[in-house]
Amino acid sequence: MSKAIRVHEHGGPDVLVYEDVQVGQPGPGEALIRHTAIGLNYLDTYYRTGLYPAPNGLPLVPGNEGAGIVEGLGDGVSGFRVGDRVAYVGPLGAYAEQRLIPADRLVTIPDGVSDEQAAAMMLQGMTAEYLLRRTFAVKAGDTILCHAAAGGVGLILGQWAKHIGATAIGTAGSPEKVELAKAHGYDHVINYSNEDFVARVHEITGGGKCDVVYDSVGKDTYEGSLDCLKPRGLLVTFGQSSGPIPPINLGVLSQKGSLFVTRPTLFTYIAKRDELETSAAALFDVVKTGAVKININQRYKLSDAAQAHRDLEGRKTTGATLLLP
Repeated sequence: MSKAIRVHEHGGPDVLVYEDVQVGQPGPGEALIRHTAIGLNYLDTYYRTGLYPAPNGLPLVPGNEGAGIVEGLGDGVSGFRVGDRVAYVGPLGAYAEQRLIPADRLVTIPDGVSDEQAAAMMLQGMTAEYLLRRTFAVKAGDTILCHAAAGGVGLILGQWAKHIGATAIGTAGSPEKVELAKAHGYDHVINYSNEDFVARVHEITGGGKCDVVYDSVGKDTYEGSLDCLKPRGLLVTFGQSSGPIPPINLGVLSQKGSLFVTRPTLFTYIAKRDELETSAAALFDVVKTGAVKININQRYKLSDAAQAHRDLEGRKTTGATLLLP
């Protein structure tokens, strides 16, 4: 038997139950992996609460990313061998000592990248990759705004934007998080707890505003984010930690300067095998060269996943968080 965290009913962190599970052997196209590290993401709380329905219903094993060692391969799998170090993002099932996973969702961890780095950065790092390189192709000289700049995606995005040559403005909720964001590529960081971020963006840009706003906060920042955009600017809303955005009056986008809004998800951007490989390769490259550093600021035992969720939702975490089997 192996251990895993399972959710039998939706609710708060206390519904995360650490228990025995039967894993089984890999079927055709599958790999059996033993986790060495598991990534924690805000997305995990959405599945726990039922905000996002689990594809296979309850009970569910949460978690979308991890790293580990290949222990078995099913028929028809090529490109991997038993003993390989691998990492992945999606499908659900990461909060476990062992798991079965479609092998075409795995990528090999290259030399120069640790298992912990890989587990901590697959979802957040590839999210930063598609946001900066594909949803809006940021280039040198562009001005961007990223909310939650001291969060996992935010810290990676700030460093990567600096590497590209963009001017990066961030928001954060405490003096400590402001300093953390400044140390990770942001040219300007606004403390939204005591500053009007819209007014500060106008001041910082001399009224020129931003080419793109990356917003994972949602309800609390949506309207202000629109007011930070240049005419024909793009609002990328990729999360909702403060709650869902209310229904949109499309006429407002016209009034504020023919603005664009998109609600992307990573899994659409890496649905094809070649897209997954390209995204992971770009991420591994900026990490290996040192342009982006992965900050693992919290580690919890897998059995302490409930406390990890409490701290995450209580905004007590910064950077990346790992669960260790």
